Amino acid sequence: MTRVLSGVQPTGMLHLGNYLGAIRQFVGLQNEAECYFCVVNLHALTIPKDPKEVLERTKDVAALYLAVGLDPEKVTLFAQSQVKAHAEASWLLQCVARVGELDRMIQFKEKGKGSESALVGLYTYPVLMAADILLYQADKVPVGEDQKQHLELTRDLAQRFNRDYAEVFTIPEPLIGKVGARIMGLDQPKKKMSKSAESAMNYIAMLDDPKTIEKKLKRAVTDSDNQVRFDVENKPGISNLLSIYSLLSGKSIPELEKQYEGVGYGAFKKDLIEVTVDHLAPIQERYREIRHTDYVDKVLAEGKEKAQVVAEDTLRKMKDAMGIL
Repeated sequence: MTRVLSGVQPTGMLHLGNYLGAIRQFVGLQNEAECYFCVVNLHALTIPKDPKEVLERTKDVAALYLAVGLDPEKVTLFAQSQVKAHAEASWLLQCVARVGELDRMIQFKEKGKGSESALVGLYTYPVLMAADILLYQADKVPVGEDQKQHLELTRDLAQRFNRDYAEVFTIPEPLIGKVGARIMGLDQPKKKMSKSAESAMNYIAMLDDPKTIEKKLKRAVTDSDNQVRFDVENKPGISNLLSIYSLLSGKSIPELEKQYEGVGYGAFKKDLIEVTVDHLAPIQERYREIRHTDYVDKVLAEGKEKAQVVAEDTLRKMKDAMGIL
């Protein structure tokens, strides 16, 4: 069976872009592949955070994964910090990686902004990401366009390790969804929706209440011609909203274009608000049911045990290959 690994940082609340672009596909994927889903809380430390927030967000993400329909009987769900092999394998791979490779990482340039006060972890975290993936011998890694460069680095490190030391690693391939892989910001429809955006009007968080969802969608950027038509180049705002509506409702974009022909943006947004609220309501209800029970901790503890077996086996092979006691 194909093995799949994906990780998400517990920084900010998961949003509609995370859900439609990746997490919802995981629910179907759990029936087709051997899945490892990791809350990568060590990555969250690359930019200073309140320790209490890191802890709570880690559990928030795990609870939302369960609330959308991931089944711990079918998937391995765990927190990165629970498996010590991640940190150790990251160091071993840092001794395989090259400065020039990390210098080319676009996300460091964007997040570090050339500041000498940027944390070293922000610079080296693509190597930790490589360790996350390679420890589990993943065949496929669901990634957005913004993470493709990091997966390429992972592949390069695995191939170099296999060549210079021993054949230890599976070379992972990207798994990019055909639809929904790139949901754009409500306020900047030419840029990807992001939980680290400067304005909360950029995204709809998975736990936003109906009033907040209504406010954000009403203010979502469109254009002046008032025609509900899919045209990414000339109408990025309404095209993005059409994608969201289509993915949430199951209706095709041509169907929606026909449904709202000659109607205008007001009626379209009104219905989109209703569809969004109705879709998120059962997820939010399930989240509230489990978030502050011991169920989340129990799932993470069981996931840790299963993940550790696989990760430690790979780490042992790495150490043997490198001559490390």
